[in-house]
Amino acid sequence: MAQGPGEHDQEPTVEAELARLLRRWWEEAGTPGGGRPTQQALAARLGVDQTTLSRYLNPRHVATAPLRVVELLHAQLRAPAAELPRARELCVTALREHSRHRTPDGGADEPPALAHPPHDPGGTADSGTGVPAAPVGFRRHWLLPALFTAAVAVSFTAGAAVNERLSARDSRIPAAGAAHATGAPSPWPLLSIDDADQFTRARALQHLLNAQGYDVRADGFFGQDTKVAVMDFQRRRLLPADGKVGQQTWPELVPDVGPGSHSSAVRAVQELLNNVGQGGTPVSGRFNATTTQDVRYFQHTHGLADTGRVDTDTWLSLLVEQLPPVRMPDLRRTTAGAGHG
Repeated sequence: MAQGPGEHDQEPTVEAELARLLRRWWEEAGTPGGGRPTQQALAARLGVDQTTLSRYLNPRHVATAPLRVVELLHAQLRAPAAELPRARELCVTALREHSRHRTPDGGADEPPALAHPPHDPGGTADSGTGVPAAPVGFRRHWLLPALFTAAVAVSFTAGAAVNERLSARDSRIPAAGAAHATGAPSPWPLLSIDDADQFTRARALQHLLNAQGYDVRADGFFGQDTKVAVMDFQRRRLLPADGKVGQQTWPELVPDVGPGSHSSAVRAVQELLNNVGQGGTPVSGRFNATTTQDVRYFQHTHGLADTGRVDTDTWLSLLVEQLPPVRMPDLRRTTAGAGHG
C-alpha cells in the first residue's frame, strides 16, 4: 500500500506493520461471487464497532487489534493461510510492547525489586495476624493486577446483565416485513411478466424453480420460460395456475435451508443476501460458514431469531428488504425486453 505523507520519514512500528497487513487483507477481499464486505458489516461480524475496526486497519492512527480479532479477520476475509502466522507474531509482539510501556517504572518485564516499608525496617510486621507482612514492593507488584482483575470481573458481570436485557428486548422486536403494526402479515412481493424486470427477486425465483427440478435460466428476467415453470409448479401444488408468484406461491417454493445445504435454493439465499446492503456474499450454492454468518447478521439486524437457518420468515424478510437495481445486469444488457410475453 502506498505510504502517506511523512510515513517514510518515520521508522515503521510493529503496530503499523500489523495494521498494513490487516488493511491489505480487507482491500484484497473481493471475490468473483461478490465484493468485499463493508467495514460496517465486517465490524458487526467481529463483534466490534466500526470506529474501532477502522483504527485496526489504519497504519497512521493505529490501535493494535487483539489476537482474536486478527484471527477472525483472517477467516472472514479469506486471507492467504501462509500470512496468519506472521499476523499472529506481529500481534503478540505489539501487545507485549504495549503492555511493557504501561508498567509504572517505564517498561521492565521483570517484577520490581522488593523494598521494606519505612516504618518497618525488617519488613516483618504482621499486624497481629501471625503472618509476616509482605514488603511494599511485593504488595505494589500484585495490587495493580488484582485491582485490574476485579475491574474486569465487575465489567463482565455488568456486561452480561446488559446483554441479557438487550436479548430480551430483541426477542420482542417483530420481524422486518413480517407484520404490520396491526398484526396483519406483510404481503410477499408479487412477481409476474412485466415490462419492469425484477432482477434479484426474479433471479432468486428462478433458482428456487431450478431447485424444484425445472430448467430455467437464472438471468433475473421474468420471461415466458419462467412463467411456464411457475404455472406448472402451481398446478402440481393445486394452486391457481396464473403464472404470478405472490402470497400463495412463495411459501410453497421456499424451503428451509441451513448449514450443509447445497442446492439452487442456497444460491437464491446468497443472491438475496448480496442485495440487502450488508456486504458481499459469495454465490456458490454451498451453505458454508460465511453464508451462515451473513444470514445470522441479517436475522439479528431485522429482528429475527439469529439461528443461521433460512426459514419462511427469513425468506419473506429477505425478499421484502431487497434494494432496487442499480443498473441492468450485464448478462441481458443487450437483449432487454427479450423473453417477455
